[in-house]
Amino acid sequence: MAKNTLIGGSIWDEYSQKVQDRMNNPLHMGEITEEEAEEKGLKLVVADFGAESCGDAVRLYWLVDEKTEIIKDAKFKSFGCGTAIASSDTMAGLCIGKTVTEAVKITNIDVEKAMRDNPDTPAVPPQKMHCSVMAYDVIKAAAASYKGVNPEDFENEIIVCECARVSLGTIKEVIKINDLKSVEEITQYTKAGAFCKSCIKPGGHEKREYYLVDILAETRAEMEKEKLEAIANAKTSDSGIDMSFEELNTIGQFKAVEKIMDSEIRPMLAMDGGDLEIIDIKKDEKGITDIYIRYLGACSGCASGASGTLYAIEAVLKENLSPNIRIMPI
Repeated sequence: MAKNTLIGGSIWDEYSQKVQDRMNNPLHMGEITEEEAEEKGLKLVVADFGAESCGDAVRLYWLVDEKTEIIKDAKFKSFGCGTAIASSDTMAGLCIGKTVTEAVKITNIDVEKAMRDNPDTPAVPPQKMHCSVMAYDVIKAAAASYKGVNPEDFENEIIVCECARVSLGTIKEVIKINDLKSVEEITQYTKAGAFCKSCIKPGGHEKREYYLVDILAETRAEMEKEKLEAIANAKTSDSGIDMSFEELNTIGQFKAVEKIMDSEIRPMLAMDGGDLEIIDIKKDEKGITDIYIRYLGACSGCASGASGTLYAIEAVLKENLSPNIRIMPI
């Protein structure tokens, strides 16, 4: 189906081509009967799940080989919007070939990612993200029916929003993937906080262990930390192309020096049976970075360590990292 052919307008630009294709031509829509299951010698599992948040509902059919617990086939019926159809169709496809235990590990994030045209662009607009949550919940319902337990027995994550059944892990991952900056955006993407609102912040009608305002703040802090670490690692590995050697913290400087030592200096010393180790890095009041080293092996006690070898090491580091470097052998 060509993009934007269902209705005129750019609204379909927010939906991946995979979602649009599955809306119109789902691969796994239908039902499986007891007669089919008996004919194939497999167990039929049927589970229903309805989302109070939007009124959509889905019925999932599994054909399970009881000897191996492998799901041989899966079909669905969806009573809802086109996104619910696409999510359910994707979910059913992900189940096929997995054991029941493996299928339970499929998350709503897995469903949404499987519908993307490329890894970095969400498959659906924020207000439709909850459809993949419904697909995730019906899997748990089917597994619970097969094993004769409660769906909650499969819940290995903390549920933050009981109304929309959204977990802590889902909220944090959605914040990171989509770079969310407000509670309103979290609600738009996941439906968490859209109903009773108790999970948004303290003071609601029901006390909660986790609140969206706190999760957002903590996750944003984690993202900033990860960003700074990634920048430091990138600058270090690239010898300071985007960040000068002087701008790196001590750990970053140490890694940068070690990288040059390993690639340029240690091989040279090893030819004569020598080596060295970095003892410390300090900056003096004049802005000179002193790198304290200790010679090892054949280099230990060698007269060249205080002259030719020393100058060679210093020259390599100055060329690759900073002219304000001084080597101090101890």
